Amino acid sequence: MNTYTAKQLAEVLQNEDPQMNLRTVRYYTQIGMLPPLELVGNKRTYTDNHLHYLRAILVLSKSGDTLSSAQEKLAGLPIDEVIKIGDNLRMYQSDQILRNETHIVSEDVVLSVSSRISPELKVKMIESVTRLLEEEGHA
Repeated sequence: MNTYTAKQLAEVLQNEDPQMNLRTVRYYTQIGMLPPLELVGNKRTYTDNHLHYLRAILVLSKSGDTLSSAQEKLAGLPIDEVIKIGDNLRMYQSDQILRNETHIVSEDVVLSVSSRISPELKVKMIESVTRLLEEEGHA
């Protein structure tokens, strides 16, 4: 398992999300959003697990969660579940969104679809979402 200083961890994350910085890493540590730091020798360090938690926090905050609700969602989750949440960070990266096709379904719904999805499935997805919105009176 890799170990990091707060600065190193912030630099890794800043490559993935420019909003992440050293101050944010320290703040999340201070308010207990992250597991306790590991003791290596006589120094407290961050590990890959902390990196996974920070990615998951970024995803949850980008999807509309408050810090307190993100903290509640992550509390007690096994690390593999935290990793799964954090793996979705790439969906929020603008370069990823730009590579996808964007379909405006309604004023409130925009679909970003990867080029790996077949044209037939894209049509079905758009039709399904449109139908759901109409059924709920949002179209």
